[in-house]
Amino acid sequence: MNLADWIGATGVSILLLAFLLNLLDRISQSNLIYLLMNLIGAGLACTASVLINYTPFIVLEASWTLVSAVGIMKWMKDRK
Repeated sequence: MNLADWIGATGVSILLLAFLLNLLDRISQSNLIYLLMNLIGAGLACTASVLINYTPFIVLEASWTLVSAVGIMKWMKDRK
């Protein structure tokens, strides 16, 4: 496996773990850990997509990263 593969596999693993933990009711969608896992996982997957120059997944993962960042900002606002 090359660097892009490792980065992508790590990102996707984080995303899938967050999804699984949510499905098992271990963490909720509004939990900061869930939001951070999505932000980091999608960011890594986006980075891997950039490295392999695969535009459809760059758009998907960049959007997912942005949505996760918005969720974190909302979480921070609601905490105040």
